[in-house]
Amino acid sequence: MNYKSIKEQMISFLKNEVSNIGLKKVVVGISGGLDSAIVAVLCKEAFGENMHGVFLPSHFSSDASIVDAKELCDKFDISYEVVEIAPMVKGYFDHVSEATALRMGNFSARMRMAVLYDISARENAVVVGTSNKSEILLGYGTLYGDTACAINPIGQMYKSDEFEFARFLGVPESIINKKPSADLWEGQSDEEELGYSYKTMDDVLKELVDHGKSKEDLILNGVDEKLIHMLEHRMVSNAFKGKLPTIADIDFIK
Repeated sequence: MNYKSIKEQMISFLKNEVSNIGLKKVVVGISGGLDSAIVAVLCKEAFGENMHGVFLPSHFSSDASIVDAKELCDKFDISYEVVEIAPMVKGYFDHVSEATALRMGNFSARMRMAVLYDISARENAVVVGTSNKSEILLGYGTLYGDTACAINPIGQMYKSDEFEFARFLGVPESIINKKPSADLWEGQSDEEELGYSYKTMDDVLKELVDHGKSKEDLILNGVDEKLIHMLEHRMVSNAFKGKLPTIADIDFIK
């Protein structure tokens, strides 16, 4: 891949879109993970001091998340603030019985985005998204949580392609080498939850989505049928996450 060209295109996209909105500043939630690190570095280069990072740890966040996020910001001279969302999450779930880890994780993601949008209002800034193509296709994100944003520079890049791109950008190895995780609950791992590595899934997604190969073609070429079924099921069942709310088409003359 021509990472220099990809970087230039993404930065041009960011500058043009923010300008078209009529603003000059951007806000990025920085988790200590790969996706937000890439977006933060791109935004820093595109907007300089007009880029503001926000750490949003909860009581489920690992200590490494904050350490890695700070390392990134120190290296690229990114301004940031820390907003603890634990009181918001606990304030709700202290009065809710039998809450699952998934419910608490989704609620945490939505609280993070609520804070980011409030900070964007304070800063008169645009919220920049950090979801990659793999997550978007599979619906592996929280609706109105981490999937919410005004613009997204990396939504056409598969997760497995981000690692080398991150190295090209100079993202610290501590972030590149860690297990992908949304950090929604203690010990949570994307690949363990999905059942396959991103590389394995992305190789099949590229054939299905980008090259238009059929399920039958892939099975004939030795691809695991169970994996194909899982990917197709997730893409179909989660497609609604990438759409605007459906509005009823009413004929008021009847």
